[in-house]
Amino acid sequence: MTDHLADGRALISELVGDRAGDWDVAGELPVETLRTLGARGLLCAQVPADHGGLGLSSAANGELTAHAGSLCSSLRSVMTSQGIVAWTVQRFGDRTQRRELLAELTGGKLTAVGFSEPGAGSDLAAMTTRIKADGDGYVIDGEKKWVTGTRYADFVLIIGRYGDGDGAAAAIVPVDAPGVHIRPVPHPMGCRAAGHADIRLDQVRLPASHVLGGGGQPLSMLFTTALTYGRVSIGWGCVGILRACLDAAGRHAQQRHQGEVALAEHQLVRGHLADLMVAEQIALRACEHASRQWDAAAPDLGTMAVLAKHVSAQQAARSAATAVQLLGSTGSADGHVVARAFRDAKLMELIEGSNEICRLILADHVLSTTKTG
Repeated sequence: MTDHLADGRALISELVGDRAGDWDVAGELPVETLRTLGARGLLCAQVPADHGGLGLSSAANGELTAHAGSLCSSLRSVMTSQGIVAWTVQRFGDRTQRRELLAELTGGKLTAVGFSEPGAGSDLAAMTTRIKADGDGYVIDGEKKWVTGTRYADFVLIIGRYGDGDGAAAAIVPVDAPGVHIRPVPHPMGCRAAGHADIRLDQVRLPASHVLGGGGQPLSMLFTTALTYGRVSIGWGCVGILRACLDAAGRHAQQRHQGEVALAEHQLVRGHLADLMVAEQIALRACEHASRQWDAAAPDLGTMAVLAKHVSAQQAARSAATAVQLLGSTGSADGHVVARAFRDAKLMELIEGSNEICRLILADHVLSTTKTG
């Protein structure tokens, strides 16, 4: 496992190099880079070895994710999406679906996952996308917003209501299927090269084998299962953002002089550097704990995933702003590592549960575990 992690970090470093800024400005990742990483199992590295994956623990995959996030948050976003789909297939797919789909996801095929809708984000009850049985297959109608990775995907995992009831289903939808309409999100604020798009599904017909486990799962369970992976992954990605900011700020403070004195000699600057280190450590420890809970299959995993994502996103957003302040005009150039961090980190406070939603979930946990009387 250690070799897989080291080799994965080395390959990501080689393929990204110093090109992330150019990708951000252009708003596009090289598809060949994504397929190379996918074929090495690095986009969903927790998939077990018997399904073609690397079998990394959540903790090891977290460090891999943080490394990718320190270099390019757009790439990390695609990794998160691929990992969510792989995890959902593992949990809800039947034996054949797991064998076939996981082999594709660790063999170079690319995917995305559609949760949010124009009128439904955190409010699951407002979801209108429907996946209905029709003859020997299924028909899907609905819309999904801000589906990360769609621009590069071979297929998308669509989460919707099952039939006319309250249950849910997850369906594998090829992006070139008749009735699938994709509209790229123009000029997104953050993770600009991650291939965000809106998707409209008009009477999209699929064979029965494309609905995981035959459908009918509880909506909250399907969403929570998928989002738990996403929240842990985003948390680790924010650790990477913090590390990138800390490195850039530290180097700049030593190299940049004001008069004849390096910025690093000013107490206020040193205070900012200390704050950046503290923030990285806070986020790291929250993510490490969430990954330990994942690897132990602990009952509070869902809550700890929310905590890790919330804490890490807040620390990353605040610290990226500090890094921009420290670097001044140098860090304000489009595509610069801290300029990207500033935009990318703010987006992390919004996706997979906004700061406000995370606080409500954590408060519910407190109230449900507090004894009265």
